[in-house]
Amino acid sequence: MRLDFNNILANQIGREHGLSRSELNGFINQYSHIIKETDQERQNGKLPFLDLGYEDISCIEKIAKKQSRYFQDFVVLGIGGSALGTRTLHNALNPPFYNLLSSQQRKNHPRLFVLDNVDPEETAALFKLINPKKTLFNVISKSGETVETLAAFLSAIKILKKALGKDYKKNLIITTDPEKGFLRKFALTEGVVSFEVPDGVEGRDSVLSPVALLPAAFTGINIKGLLQGARAMDKRCTESTPQNNPAYMVALINFLLDTRKNKNIVVLMPYTNALKELCEWFKQLWAESLGKRYSLDGKEIFTGPTPLSSIGATDQHSLIQLYNEGPNNKLIIFIEIEKFLDSVKIPKLFKNEPNVDFLQGKSFNELMKAEKKGTEISLTQNHRPNYTIRLPYISEETMGGLIYFWELTTVYAGNLYNVDVFNQPGVEAGKKAAALLLGKR
Repeated sequence: MRLDFNNILANQIGREHGLSRSELNGFINQYSHIIKETDQERQNGKLPFLDLGYEDISCIEKIAKKQSRYFQDFVVLGIGGSALGTRTLHNALNPPFYNLLSSQQRKNHPRLFVLDNVDPEETAALFKLINPKKTLFNVISKSGETVETLAAFLSAIKILKKALGKDYKKNLIITTDPEKGFLRKFALTEGVVSFEVPDGVEGRDSVLSPVALLPAAFTGINIKGLLQGARAMDKRCTESTPQNNPAYMVALINFLLDTRKNKNIVVLMPYTNALKELCEWFKQLWAESLGKRYSLDGKEIFTGPTPLSSIGATDQHSLIQLYNEGPNNKLIIFIEIEKFLDSVKIPKLFKNEPNVDFLQGKSFNELMKAEKKGTEISLTQNHRPNYTIRLPYISEETMGGLIYFWELTTVYAGNLYNVDVFNQPGVEAGKKAAALLLGKR
């Protein structure tokens, strides 16, 4: 991973919207104490998700290797952090249109479906599509009592019992709290295979736990590579100076542009479809962790940058108009892939046609790079702050590093904003109200 922060500097976008180099250097030193504070929190056991890269995953690999060939479909029942990690890894690391490939092309791994809402039409359609006898349901809930997940779970149990009778439990895997909650009780009582969401790991930080690693392993993703990438990023962030710690630098720049330059909307814009779902995960991570009414010392602050996502080059034909000429209250974060794993050449079919001559003979890869650079130039000329995260390519290692990077960045940002990144009372309020409306006592 490489970072390019040039376009947040005052000499590029002006002093009203950018930071001078001397200002930035001063802030880097002023706030660097949060790195040591975060390290201390981790040593005290308060940040267990940062250690997931060092966990033993042999049981996950063993079950996936043994069972994946027996199932045609793998269905995740979960919502929020119990689903977004799976979507992120699948979208990034499995081939596009994975479910349309033949079993042979998928190397006999099952198709993957994620039911992460209680949309009745989608749920009914999926249950009609799959063959319950050849489907493995992975029910995921940190608490074991998530209303939406329990609803899907009860529906799945019904169709499994109808198709398999007493053997229905062979088509279930539970991922939930180690000790408490309805799903843990069910797994123990019924003898269903289960995995644990580690203590202290919230849904949005659970990508590198069994929550997302199990579905990933069943679809053939190299989960060892994911953890290897996370460990490499951990080493890079903890053994470098503040200026060379990418998580600290991104957290600091985002914080400064929000609190000092009024850029309270953060747009994550990868130039690849493979990172679409990463954007959805990032939005949950950033919004749920940093959007808080109260500071750690109990003051009412109503803080938190609003995360949005765009996809290049698609959104150059829509949202870029707003980003370039609308309110200057946004920070654009590009993710650029230096080397795509495939290439498409643009054929030479016409002569003396200026509208296509400049394209003929080039590649889609070159076109994507030019699109990104053009957007970057236009935003900078319009005094809109932006910076670029560059990945050499997309692989298990780079994705594991990217997931870890954003999780640590969020912890640093929480310390900068002086908020608790792990609670979500605004989320819980809606859950409780919905349960009361359904008659829960």
